[in-house]
Formats: sequence, C-alpha cells, structure tokens
Amino acid sequence: MNIFDVHARLAPGPRAAARLVDAFDRCGIGQAALAAGGILRPEVLSRQIVDGTYTTADPDNDAVLAICAGSAGRFLPWYFANPHRPVAEYRDRAAQFRALEISPAVHGVPLTDPRVAAMVEVAAAAGHPVYVACLVRAGCDVADLVRLANSYLTTTFVLGHAGATTLDYRAVELIAPHPNVLFEASGGYTGVLRAALDQLGAGRVLFGSEYPIQHIEVELTKFDVLGLAEDDWAQVAWHNARRILGEEKESDRNDRLA
Repeated sequence: MNIFDVHARLAPGPRAAARLVDAFDRCGIGQAALAAGGILRPEVLSRQIVDGTYTTADPDNDAVLAICAGSAGRFLPWYFANPHRPVAEYRDRAAQFRALEISPAVHGVPLTDPRVAAMVEVAAAAGHPVYVACLVRAGCDVADLVRLANSYLTTTFVLGHAGATTLDYRAVELIAPHPNVLFEASGGYTGVLRAALDQLGAGRVLFGSEYPIQHIEVELTKFDVLGLAEDDWAQVAWHNARRILGEEKESDRNDRLA
C-alpha cells in the first residue's frame, strides 16, 4: 500500500533533496506534503519553546516549490507562514501551494493574533487546510486552535505533533467535538495515538513523520504496534491526506467507502 506522509520537511543544504528521496524510497512513502525546514537549529527552537522567544526569519518556501515542481506530483508544497510578514505575500502565492502551516513555536505569534486570522482567511479562500503546531502557552494552546477552527467551519485544521505535549490526552478530548480538526500523530506517545483513533476515528487521524528530525520508521512503528485494521490504516496512511489536499481520485473514494 502507498503511504502519504502529511508532514515532512525539506532541510537546507545541497544534498537535502536527495537524502529526502532516498529516505522516502526506503520507507515506502509514496507521496508527501513538504514544508520548509531549517529555519532554526533544533537547539534554538527548543529554547524558544521554553522561554517564549521567537524568530522573524523567513522559511525557504521557494526551495520547497522547486523540489515539488520536479517531483511529478510525489511532493506537495505547504506554505510555511511568517506572520511577521504582510499577509499579501501568502495571498499572492497561494495558488502555488496546497496548505498553510502556522507555528507559534517558531515565529511566536499566538493563534489569537489578528495576523493569524488574516492568514487563515487566505487559506479558507484558497481551499487550503491549516496545519498548526500548538504550545502550552497563552494564545497558542489546543483550546485556542479549537476556537480558531470554530470561526472557519468549512476549513480543515490539522493539530500537529499529537497536541501541545507528547502526553496530550486533553488535546484529543478538546478536538473530538469539532469534525473540521484532524489529528497528526508525529512525536506523540502511542497511548495518545490510541486515544485519538478511539475517540476521533481513523478518518480524522493522519500519518506524519516530521522528517528529518524524526526517523520515518519510528512513526510507522507507532502505528504498527497498535495493530490497526487494514481499512483503518488505509485511511490514516493514504486516504485522509489525499482527501484534505484535493488529491483523492474516484478510485480512492471507492476504496475508502467500500
């Protein structure tokens, strides 16, 4: 079966694209959503998460577009927003991308900030899903994501990295009543993943790796040890991502509904 990695990153450097393709080939990743990586060194990002500092540096969205353009549809580009920049930069290029990513951990702008709402307005108009990495911080919590999602009920939101912490059962409970919020599992514990599958259903759970900072096989193993039914794994690993990104074909729909 094909596997769709809904959250991988393009690292900086001349060999990054070749390493990415090699890793995906070895792990059986047939298609992937790709966002810019390498904005900050991991140790700097980890300090920002703790002390509340941030960067105004721009993600390299152009590099993402370049590799996706030459991938024959294997890689789909996500626009990594920098809310410190004018929203017009995203609006003018939205047609080139397939989704929007917002990261308070990187840029420090809360989900309650009008600049984020302006970005989401563009995503809603473009039909882009919105991927959000939440934090345990005022304005950046899963509860804040839920409030944002409630203002855009026809837009799909993706809660990244299994919540605001690795043990975020509360996140699953918070998003459960809100069908336009999906759960992406990279980085979370298998217990939280099991809770997400049980409470949300396989149709609202997405496979993502956070490559290259996390090994793809680690994330695949999390699902493997849970022993998902074949139909549930098909939704998580393939159909859900293709549905929210507009890649689903008639054959996909028939397989999903069979």
